[in-house]
Amino acid sequence: MSEVKKIATRESYGNALVELGKEHEDLVVLDADLAAATKTGIFKKAFPERHIDCGIAECNMAGIGAGLAATGKVPFISTFAMFAAGRAYEQIRNSIGYPKLNVKIGATHGGISVGEDGATHQCNEDFALMRTIPGMVVVCPSDDVEARAAVKAAYEHQGPVYLRFGRLAVPVINDKPDYKFELGKGIVLREGKDLTIVATGLCVAPSLEAAEKLAEEGVDAKVINIHTIKPLDEELIVKAAKETGKVVTVEEHSIIGGLGGAVCECLSEKAPVPVKRIGIRDVYGESGPAVQLLEKYELDAAGIYKQIKEFI
Repeated sequence: MSEVKKIATRESYGNALVELGKEHEDLVVLDADLAAATKTGIFKKAFPERHIDCGIAECNMAGIGAGLAATGKVPFISTFAMFAAGRAYEQIRNSIGYPKLNVKIGATHGGISVGEDGATHQCNEDFALMRTIPGMVVVCPSDDVEARAAVKAAYEHQGPVYLRFGRLAVPVINDKPDYKFELGKGIVLREGKDLTIVATGLCVAPSLEAAEKLAEEGVDAKVINIHTIKPLDEELIVKAAKETGKVVTVEEHSIIGGLGGAVCECLSEKAPVPVKRIGIRDVYGESGPAVQLLEKYELDAAGIYKQIKEFI
């Protein structure tokens, strides 16, 4: 088998910002002393006059972003997920969300795949935090193709958007000619009748692998890529739940308040079926190589397969 192309979605973010910057002069990028890691440095090289380094002052950065948006600019504010969704939560809620300002939050290094930086930097709570802010759109792309499309869609959307990107290089799975990205719309990647796997971000590729392994044993799993956690594609999820009768959610995030929480909220009201939430089980991460951590926390294909087998 030929080697699958792997790209970290943070790289896609940096590259997409440059492409957008060429087309739109109102695009400005802010970073909190992490441009080399978040990859906004790629934009800085192309448009130094439109890149602002705010220093290690994420709360200030959110306020500056809000101010720029109020003057008609379209700011993308960038730092690690822990310091965007975590440290600057109050400013994002009150200075960006409350006045409905057109600020895009490009958060990189989400989840345990941050790796060696350890628990303090592995934000497994960002979907939950951002999802609670009224009017906030929350997006977690699964690969390079989707990440670039998400950045463009975020720019075009009027209002605040939270985008989560990763540090780890992940396989490109959306390079099909008919691929179409639309905020708030899930994508059925595999049809199936026995259960539905709803996955987001870097968990989409291993969920597809797990589905293939299940198929070998006669279990036919539908796989849905939910890149937009809010607004959730309730119509698609309810339809799938009614068709298959069982749902599994898979995310590189706490099983509390993220994709699993959103899907359970939706289904408990509209189509009650058994749901298994696969993700970080209410624990902190730890330091270690990303791939080994995903294996340990059972978010690789084998771990996802194992947990689904136990559920069905």
